[in-house]
Amino acid sequence: MSNVRTAEDGAVQAGFLSSQGGRREREGLELLFDISSLLSDSSHMETVLKPVLERIALYLGIIRGMITILNRTRGEIAIAEAWGLDDSQKLKGRYSLGEGITGQVIETGNPVALVRIADDPRFLNRTGARREDETKDISFVCVPIRLGREVIGAIGVDLPIRHRPESKGVPEGRAALDYELRILSIVAASISQIVRLHQAEREEMEDLKAENIRLQEQLRTELRARYGSSTYVIGNSKIMRSLYQQIEQVSGTSATVLLLGESGVGKERIAQAIHYGSPRVDKPFVKLNCAAIPESLIESTLFGHEKGAFTDAVKMRKGYFEQANNGTIFLDEIGEMPLSIQTKFLRVLQEREFERIGGSETIKVNVRIIAATNADPQKLIAAGRFREDLYYRLSVFPLVVPPLRERKTDIMLLADYFVEKFSAEHDKKISRISPSAVDLINRYPWPGNVRELENCIERAVILSRDGVIHSYHLPPGMQKGGAETPGKDRQTLKAVLESVEREMVEEELRRARGNMARAAQNLGISERIMGLRVAKYGFKREDFQEQQ
Repeated sequence: MSNVRTAEDGAVQAGFLSSQGGRREREGLELLFDISSLLSDSSHMETVLKPVLERIALYLGIIRGMITILNRTRGEIAIAEAWGLDDSQKLKGRYSLGEGITGQVIETGNPVALVRIADDPRFLNRTGARREDETKDISFVCVPIRLGREVIGAIGVDLPIRHRPESKGVPEGRAALDYELRILSIVAASISQIVRLHQAEREEMEDLKAENIRLQEQLRTELRARYGSSTYVIGNSKIMRSLYQQIEQVSGTSATVLLLGESGVGKERIAQAIHYGSPRVDKPFVKLNCAAIPESLIESTLFGHEKGAFTDAVKMRKGYFEQANNGTIFLDEIGEMPLSIQTKFLRVLQEREFERIGGSETIKVNVRIIAATNADPQKLIAAGRFREDLYYRLSVFPLVVPPLRERKTDIMLLADYFVEKFSAEHDKKISRISPSAVDLINRYPWPGNVRELENCIERAVILSRDGVIHSYHLPPGMQKGGAETPGKDRQTLKAVLESVEREMVEEELRRARGNMARAAQNLGISERIMGLRVAKYGFKREDFQEQQ
């Protein structure tokens, strides 16, 4: 490598060869030559640090060694490669700048040689690799890895304490470590370019991990904001506030939830609010309407099948439970699940395991189950259409979603929300709902609940031409004033027509600020007829002149 000093040149510069004995001199030269050969092979740059440490261990007789690298962004020092340490010990070897011997060497750029690590309180033993009873017999040498004037890492090794032959048990002192210190300094200079590559790669990887964590948290926040119970499920009535509290309590758990309520009350949205408010927010949310799948296909749909399991099984297919692994599965109209499937479904509820059709392998899944039905489970059980033990397994946390007629104060909140939603979808500017339309919306019993209200508002938005939703934009059944409600008489055609006429006259007078001539022209009637209608409905010109 052109930008890496050769081992022989480094040895001459360090001046250590002339100061050492013959055997150690040869070993040192062989070590540097081996490392130089490793570095000259550019095809192994990514993995060269490990064999470098292996060569150091072979020639210097170290107990353990490590190459640490500084992360410049985080100011953290971590072990890049080690010899004599297991993976868990390597992970523990993290330091801040100036922390411990390694941190001080990288911060100051000065090498350190400890004759006995037990005598120096700066030695942290962060990896936990050194037993307390052996520290009195271990020396430690740590040298900085420099690239120009910048310190980018360090090499640190544990060595057995060397003793004077004539005085057994007494260490030779700092001079005995000069040889290792000089050798390691040359090795550090030789591998500096390789360490720089590792440093840049590690920093980039850390940045990517941090960005990934940030994006995942942002996604969770956005999903919770979009589907959370307080925004996605709309309502401010007392009964809904109580429901929100229960949703919040169960969302953070993995408990099975059974949603009960009439058709169209928004059980699917409640299920979404529970999932997106849970720790599984970024995991799959799989939906299945049990009433929409033929009985012959529902087992394959839920549990999957192996190739060749039946005539049309041309390839292996994962079922909905596998697709929902680590996430949530929402089973709507659970009361329509065939009895033959309920037994297998009960096993999944209890054990979270199943086999694909035609397969023998038991598949385990971590799935949260949310089920829903608009039928009375007790009546289904009494009729023999639903297993009682399955019902009790499902109803760990039952939630009753109230019908719209029991939350009257939420009706206009929902209506305004749907007006805004469909105005955007159909590119129309709807400014308001007229008073007569508001009156009809509030008086109507809404047997189809939120779904019916949503469809009515979308229809009205499409029909509106003046930016206002009028009563005559609502379905004919509503214009009868909710005549389907028991105890109420049907309205006559005359009454319905008068209601529409009154609203149209009132709206045009409001637009014309009480100018009857302009209002009559807009409606295509004469001023005389306009005057008659104003008198008939008791309108006063000054009331409209003061508006706007």
